[in-house]
Amino acid sequence: MQIISFQKKPHWLRVQFPTSPNFFYVDRLLKEKNLHSICQSAKCPNISECWAHKTATFLLLGDVCTRNCAFCAVKTGKPEPVSENEGSRIADAVSAMGLQYVVLTSVTRDDLYDGGASFFAETIRTLKKRSPHIKIEVLIPDFNGQVQALKTVIDERPDVLNHNLEVPEVLYPDINRKKENYARSLQILEEAKKMGSVTKSGIMLGLGETGDDVLHALQDLRHIDCDLLTIGQYLKATPKNINVKKYVSPEEFEQLKKKALSMGFIDVEAGPLIRSSYNAHKMYRSIQKGIV
Repeated sequence: MQIISFQKKPHWLRVQFPTSPNFFYVDRLLKEKNLHSICQSAKCPNISECWAHKTATFLLLGDVCTRNCAFCAVKTGKPEPVSENEGSRIADAVSAMGLQYVVLTSVTRDDLYDGGASFFAETIRTLKKRSPHIKIEVLIPDFNGQVQALKTVIDERPDVLNHNLEVPEVLYPDINRKKENYARSLQILEEAKKMGSVTKSGIMLGLGETGDDVLHALQDLRHIDCDLLTIGQYLKATPKNINVKKYVSPEEFEQLKKKALSMGFIDVEAGPLIRSSYNAHKMYRSIQKGIV
């Protein structure tokens, strides 16, 4: 895979300016319910588009992460105590937005004994009690590799279990992650698959990886039978974050998507602005075609 370098952001990275009434509706609703979304916390470039369609990815366990990954815009430090009624407020927002497919994620909470797994489980239960036919995707942290914590979440039967590798293994030190955490993330996905979950993962490009590095990561994911994959362009969201080294063209992403599909992934979203939750409901529908 050839990766093209640019001095400035290319035209294909232009994003929508928020003008839709739905965007401002979602913004008000989250504020009224005192909820956080990864769309805001991670400064997602697709926020205008997604909120215009009255969809958002809810951020559990507050908005302060206990880790400090070099690519991430989420605040880091000492988190506040977890709100006990967060799941109920999320259910209120989901109902108000009329969502049929919900994506839940969280900051990493190494200060909690189970990494926050019990709060994922409680939120899933609350949502299903309120809306029995709702579909739920969870984008989880690694729970420090605790298989029991993972089981706590999977026992509530989320429809998709997502956990991102983020980057190829060789780049883990560059993003302020221990290299052994790469194997831990693969283990989380492998265990989730063994427990019967539809599994999903994602990587970013543009941090100095080679084509072989990317293919190695995809092969690792297919080795553990990961079903769904997202591939997007890393963008520097704040001055503290690591610099972009390469911008990858849409054509290169399309080639990589074809390669990934040929390797056996059931569905792949790949493009400059693709993020973990982008078109999540559409990817889920690909699973529903009887492939899994």
